[in-house]
Amino acid sequence: MFEALERLPIEEMRDRQAKCRSALAATAPRAGGLLVFSRLAIYYLTGSWANGVLWLPLNGEAVLCCRKGRKRAELESPLTHIVSFRSFGDLAGLCEQAGSPLAPVCAAEQSGLSWNLAELLAARLPGVSFGAGDAALAVAQARKSEWELAKIRLCGARHAKGLMELLPAAIAPGMSEREIARKCWDAFFDLGHQGMLRMSGGDEIFLGHIAAGDSGNYPSVFNGPVGLRGEHPAIPFSGYAGTVWKKGGVLTIDNGFSLEGYATDKTQVYFAGKASEIPDAVKRGHDLCARVQQALAERLRPGAVPSELYALALSMAEAAGLTEGFMGLGATKVRFLGHGIGLTIDGWPVLAKGFDAPLTAGMTLALEPKYGIPGVGMVGVENTFEVTAAGGKCLTGDTYDIICVD
Repeated sequence: MFEALERLPIEEMRDRQAKCRSALAATAPRAGGLLVFSRLAIYYLTGSWANGVLWLPLNGEAVLCCRKGRKRAELESPLTHIVSFRSFGDLAGLCEQAGSPLAPVCAAEQSGLSWNLAELLAARLPGVSFGAGDAALAVAQARKSEWELAKIRLCGARHAKGLMELLPAAIAPGMSEREIARKCWDAFFDLGHQGMLRMSGGDEIFLGHIAAGDSGNYPSVFNGPVGLRGEHPAIPFSGYAGTVWKKGGVLTIDNGFSLEGYATDKTQVYFAGKASEIPDAVKRGHDLCARVQQALAERLRPGAVPSELYALALSMAEAAGLTEGFMGLGATKVRFLGHGIGLTIDGWPVLAKGFDAPLTAGMTLALEPKYGIPGVGMVGVENTFEVTAAGGKCLTGDTYDIICVD
């Protein structure tokens, strides 16, 4: 009686599972397969946002065990073995019946289970030992297929249109951060934004950062350079109704756009006045960030090393005499320059010290050089790029200037 809104192509599913198996063999060589628990990772490997457990053996067919929603999973996923279950104790028998028995050593998506559920799993499967399988999922998801890239490219184009074309005509000095956030939502929803933005660690996120003036340097628990006051201490996201974007001030919007599960990340800075009125400190900081983004984007080729790109960014800030303020002020400074992005905002790899595995074609990364100015706010850029043989291809617009709104 029902038809799926979208059914994952079977070759796409097989390719994703093959990438995950290959990564698992490299990162957890003792494991005979991977148990997946988070709905996001299950979606990636099956095409359905299923409530349950996925067993992906190194050899043989995957088995999706659903607590609820088996019929929906059958509509959306081309997977052959989709069954219902009630208890972790059922898993071994169900996988055996499907012809894909659990291995003596199973890698587990440890971030997908709470501590009490992990203890319950171990108790219900006494003949199985477990190891970490999260790295295999992160590596597999980092390299996008053409099917995924088509979605991300469209997402990025709409993101750019929203922040660079629609929003400037809808906002003005004198508006509060919350009023600007409402205008941003209006523009994004008109373009098909689907509302959800996801973080890999389960962190909450709502719209993104709307930061007028020194809100851009306000202390934030979010792991990024741009600060914000947010709605309230209990909801430290979006924009504060009590902060007004003033004439002669900067406005920094750092947010994501979501389309068919995939996201792009972009930061756009606006100035309340004419271009000739932009303070020199704002110009210097923003220009540095644009140069850093350009230098790193040119190097986003297969084989480039994330830690080396990060070191290059730091050296450019030091050469410009702008180390203090680059990627945050004082204790708010963050120790990275960019991150993978796709089904989550904060994907693998990270452009930071210690990330030495080379980039591969098809990865998508957000580069986000920022510069904090005391009493003024946060300036800089962020855009989402696709790694190609010719360098990074920007998916979220091709101009990076401050937009003036008079």
